[in-house]
Amino acid sequence: MITSKSLKKLGLLGSLYVSQYIPIIFFLEALPVFMRQQGMSLEGIGMLSLLALPLTVNFLWSPLIDRYGFTRWGHYRFWIICLQLIVVGASAACAWLSIEEHFTIILISIFLLCCLCSTQDIATDALAVGLLSPDERGLGNGVQRGGAYLGSVIGGGGMLLLLSQFGWTATLLAIATIMLVALIPIFQHHETLPRQRNQHSHSQNLSQSYQIPQRGSDSQFSAQAVDSRNLFSLIISYLKIFTSFFSRPGIGHWLIILVLYTVGSFMASTMFRPMLVDIGLSLAEIGFLLGIVSYTAAIFGAVTAGLLIAPLGRKRSLLLFGLLETFATVTYILAAFGVTNRVFLYFAAILVHFTGSMASTTMLTVMMDKSQLDRAGTDFTIQNSFVYLGGIGAAALSGVITEAIDYQGTFALGIVISLISLILIAKSFPQINREILNLET
Repeated sequence: MITSKSLKKLGLLGSLYVSQYIPIIFFLEALPVFMRQQGMSLEGIGMLSLLALPLTVNFLWSPLIDRYGFTRWGHYRFWIICLQLIVVGASAACAWLSIEEHFTIILISIFLLCCLCSTQDIATDALAVGLLSPDERGLGNGVQRGGAYLGSVIGGGGMLLLLSQFGWTATLLAIATIMLVALIPIFQHHETLPRQRNQHSHSQNLSQSYQIPQRGSDSQFSAQAVDSRNLFSLIISYLKIFTSFFSRPGIGHWLIILVLYTVGSFMASTMFRPMLVDIGLSLAEIGFLLGIVSYTAAIFGAVTAGLLIAPLGRKRSLLLFGLLETFATVTYILAAFGVTNRVFLYFAAILVHFTGSMASTTMLTVMMDKSQLDRAGTDFTIQNSFVYLGGIGAAALSGVITEAIDYQGTFALGIVISLISLILIAKSFPQINREILNLET
C-alpha cells in the first residue's frame, strides 16, 4: 500500500528529475534536430553528443559531493539547490547569445551546463538512495524515470516546438523559468541523514589525510615532507574509494552488462532522429513525435515497470523488458526499408520508448540496490557513468556507422548488441543478485 509519506517522497523525486533533464535533453536531443534541418552532417550531429562527456566522468568528483556539504540546509539538498540555481542563471545568459554568431561560445556553455547538471545528478541520485527503502525502489525508480521523461517532453519536444515558433531567446528563457519554479518542492523538503551517513566509515578516510602530525620548527624541509606525505595520503584515500567499489564480487560482470544494455538502444535512437528528417518530416512533426508522444509513452512505461519489478523480481524484469525493447527496435529497421507512413512511425516510436523505459527503470533499480547509503553518490554515479559511457560512445559512432552500413545496418547492429547483454544477464545475474543481498544486510 502506498502511504502519504511515500507519495511525498515520489513527488519530490519526480520534480527533481523533471527539472534536471530539461536542459540536458534540449541541448543533446532537440538542438541536433534543429541543426540537421540547418544542414549539419550526420557525423557532426553524432559528435555533438560528446559535449555530454561530463555525464560519464562525474564519478571522479562524486566523493566530494558525498563528503562535503552544508548540513544545515541538508547535505544533498544544499548541492541540488545551489547547482540548479546556477544552471538557471547560465541558461538565461545563453538566451541572449545568437546561435549563428556565437556558436562556439554556446558549445562551451553547453559543456559547462552538462558539468553542472552531471554534478547535480550525483546529489539527486544519492538523495534518492537514502530516501527510498528497498521495497520502494521499484516504484521509486519508475517515478524517477517518469519524471525524467516528462523533463524530456518539456526539454525535447516542447522546447523544439517553442524553438520553431518563437526562436532561441524565448526558448532558453522558458527553460530557465521552468527550472526555477521546479525548485519549490526541494525548498520545502527537510533532509534527514540515513544512518547518519556512516560518517566514520566513508569520510574518515578523507579527513585523516588532513591530519598533520607533530613536527619540529627547525626545518622547512620537514614541513614540506609532512605536506607531501599528507598529499600522498589524501590521494591514496581518494583512490581507495573507487578500488573498494570495483573490488566487490560480481561488479565487473554488472558493469559490462550496463554498457551493453544501453549501447544498442542509444545507437538506434540516435540515428532514428536524423532518419526522420531524411524521410521528410518537418521540425514540428519530429518535435511532436519524439519529444511529446514518445516520451509520454516512456512515462507510462516507467510507471508500469515500477509496479511490476517487485512481483517479477530484478532478473526477470531485466530479461523481459530488455527483450521487449529489442524486438521493438525491429520496427526501426522496417521504417528504414521504406515503411514510412505516419501511423507506423508513431507506432514504432511509441513501442520503442515504452519498452525502453521499462528496461531502463529496472536497470536503475538494480543500480540503486548496489549503492551503499554512506557513499550513495559515488556508488550510483560510477554505475551511471558506465551507462553514459556506453550510450555516448554509441551515439558518437552511430553517424559514422550509418554512413558505412546505412540506417538498416545500424539498427540491426544495435539489436545484436542488446541480445548479447541479455545472454550475459541470464548467465551472470544470480551472482550479481547475491551480491545485492549482501549489501542490503
